[in-house]
Amino acid sequence: MDIETREDQPYAAVRATVTPETFAKIADRFPEVMQWLADRELPILGAPFFRYLRVTGEEYEVEAGIPTIAEVPGDGEVFTATLPGGQYAVELHEGHLDGLAAVTERLTGSTLRFDRDGDNWGARLETYFTDPAVEPDPANWKTEVAIRIAD
Repeated sequence: MDIETREDQPYAAVRATVTPETFAKIADRFPEVMQWLADRELPILGAPFFRYLRVTGEEYEVEAGIPTIAEVPGDGEVFTATLPGGQYAVELHEGHLDGLAAVTERLTGSTLRFDRDGDNWGARLETYFTDPAVEPDPANWKTEVAIRIAD
């Protein structure tokens, strides 16, 4: 685990409440956000990510987001917001996405105090650096888990 200082980061996103069985309902919406950014000529400034806002045993409130240059008025289900700056606990995972739960457990099991209130998280992120359409072998996928530490 590393500790990184990050600046505020604007992003565009869509949001949904999903379960492990219905996660594709949000995961399949990245192209919609990318098209929304392209239509407004807003540059993409980083890899797509999931921001977990609320996590319970049975469901997650999740945003599918893409970093961009600024917050602008949203349209339809796409909105813009800003990831908060601050200190983040970060770990890079290489391999199949099934390993992300163990990475998250390691981070949340540490003695750090995270930006959270019960099931609600300030900034709990999974960033996807590998496009499966370009690299189909899950053993080569790189995904970052980053969780904001409380101020």
